[in-house]
Amino acid sequence: MDNFLPSKIKTQIWIVEKDRLRSRSDYIVTEEPLELRLASPQQTIAVTMRTPGADFDLAAGFLYSEGIISAREDLQTMSYCVDASVEEEQRYNIVNIKLKEELSPDLKSLERHFFTTSACGVCGKASITALKIRGCSPISPETKVPAEVIYDLPNKLRSSQGLFTATGGLHAVGLFDWQGELLKLREDVGRHNALDKLIGSAFLARELPLSDRIIMVSGRSSFEILQKCIAARVPIVCAVSAPSSLAVSLAQEFGITLIGFLRGQKFNIYSGKERIDL
Repeated sequence: MDNFLPSKIKTQIWIVEKDRLRSRSDYIVTEEPLELRLASPQQTIAVTMRTPGADFDLAAGFLYSEGIISAREDLQTMSYCVDASVEEEQRYNIVNIKLKEELSPDLKSLERHFFTTSACGVCGKASITALKIRGCSPISPETKVPAEVIYDLPNKLRSSQGLFTATGGLHAVGLFDWQGELLKLREDVGRHNALDKLIGSAFLARELPLSDRIIMVSGRSSFEILQKCIAARVPIVCAVSAPSSLAVSLAQEFGITLIGFLRGQKFNIYSGKERIDL
C-alpha cells in the first residue's frame, strides 16, 4: 500500500474576527521528509519535503524526470523501509528503490536534491545543456487548442482539489486533454513534488510521453516544473502566476507553450503562441 502517513492532521486554532477571539479545530496539510534510497548499492539519492501520499508515484516521477530511468522496465521494485534500525514512525518516510541490475545511472546530477525544501529549484545554463545531453529535443507544435479551453483550466483544477479544500495549504498539478477534461490530479506542499507524483503515475501506467496533454500548475512555473514537463514531452504548460526567467528560457528552447497569469478570461503567453487558437 502506498499511503501509510496521513496527508492532513487536525489542530486547534484561534480565529480573530472583529476584535473577537474564538477557538475551533481545523485541518492542516502534513509535511514530512521523504528519503529515496537505492537498494543496491544502498545509498540515499535524494531527500525532499513532501505531503505523504502517492509516494511511489513521486519516486518514479522524480527518477524519470532526472533521467535516471527511461523505461518502465528500468524500475524493478519500490517499497517502504522495514529496517529494524529505523524508528517505526520514520519507516514510511523512506522509499527503497531497486533498479534493473544492468542499469548504471550517473547520480552526480542528483546532488542538489539532498535536504531540499518543498519549493526548491535549480538554475543555470548548465542544466539546460544537461537536458540536451540526455536527448531531450524540441516539441513540434502539431495541435492547436482553443483559448476557451485554457480559460476553464484553473476552475476545473481548483474544484477537484479535495485536500486543498480540507486544509487550504498545498499546491496541485492537473493533467488535461485537448478538450480540457481533467485526467489526473496530484497535490503536495511542493509544486514540483505534485508534478513528480503525476508524471510518476503516468510512468507506472505506461502512459508516457504526454505529448497530447496539457499541464496546469497552481502557483508559478519554475525551472524545475519546465524541466520535468520537457522530460515527459508536455507541449502546453499553464500556471496561475508568473513564470521565472529560466522557465521562459527553457520553454523557448524546447518549443513549449508557456502560459502564466491564467485568471478568468485572461492569460499571458511567454512562448509557443502558435498552439493557441484565437
